[in-house]
Amino acid sequence: MPVTHRFLAVAVAAIWGVNFLAIHASLTQFPPFFLVALRFTLIALPTVLLVPRPKVPLRWLIGYGLGFGVAQFTFLYAGMAAGMPTGLASLVLQVSGPFTLVLGGLLLGERIRGRQWVGVAIAVAGMALVGVSRAQAAAFWPFLLVVLGGLGWAFGNLSSRLAQPQNPLHLTLWMSVVVPVPMLALSLAVEGPQQIMASLAGSLSVAALPAWVGLAYTCVIGTAVGSGIWTWLLVRHPAGVVGPFSMLVPVFGIATAAVVLGERPGWLELLGGAVVVLGVLIGARRVSARPAPDPDPPAHPTNASAVPVGVGRPPTS
Repeated sequence: MPVTHRFLAVAVAAIWGVNFLAIHASLTQFPPFFLVALRFTLIALPTVLLVPRPKVPLRWLIGYGLGFGVAQFTFLYAGMAAGMPTGLASLVLQVSGPFTLVLGGLLLGERIRGRQWVGVAIAVAGMALVGVSRAQAAAFWPFLLVVLGGLGWAFGNLSSRLAQPQNPLHLTLWMSVVVPVPMLALSLAVEGPQQIMASLAGSLSVAALPAWVGLAYTCVIGTAVGSGIWTWLLVRHPAGVVGPFSMLVPVFGIATAAVVLGERPGWLELLGGAVVVLGVLIGARRVSARPAPDPDPPAHPTNASAVPVGVGRPPTS
């Protein structure tokens, strides 16, 4: 991979790492479920008007939207709103990689090699360390919610893999069309019209400007720019070459949260995070020395065969 392409891959990881900070800013103004509906509505409207619908079976498009869009962000945003530290959320969401690997074996009959099982075991051990640290801090529930977000992302990955889109970016954008209606219904049922209207009324003040900037960042920079560059790289290089750069997402997520929000993860959380990243990288390596796309790299879901990261990229986390 040329140096310029490596720089672009690192830049995308930085974009997605900062995305968690943008989500945090938006959550200060909007309730989490309504924020998910608002975010994907802003993406869906120009998508329907400007982007050709991907030629994939409708069931896999819907499945991708429900897994990656609805389930992942419902639990991620709820976990962050409940107190999950911003930087740590970018790390815990990496559990989507091992989830995708295991679910692919159980539900799709994909072969899981011994090295990949070792990687899963190491990643699970690392996540257990983070969970123990969160439990000691009386903050296990937000941690569990973000883990469930990673599980939702994994189910979305299976749908995107089965869809086999010719243009993964188009699938990622059209997935957003599936999300607004169920999320708005969930918001109305759980958060209620009064809380929604209050958040919208308050959003017209100057104090709410960071929330709108964060929302714009997740939609434009995190999704359109980040996913666009990532897809461009995946077209030109094997997923196993591009994918590992996604492991830099929690590095940028934790670093920016420390600088801007003053978050300081405990030593047990940092150790667990390092173990998780190690496990995902081991599981993503091909046993064969022949250069070929890795079937299970920890990459962004815009690649139909990739294991994602996070937000907004996330988003496109």
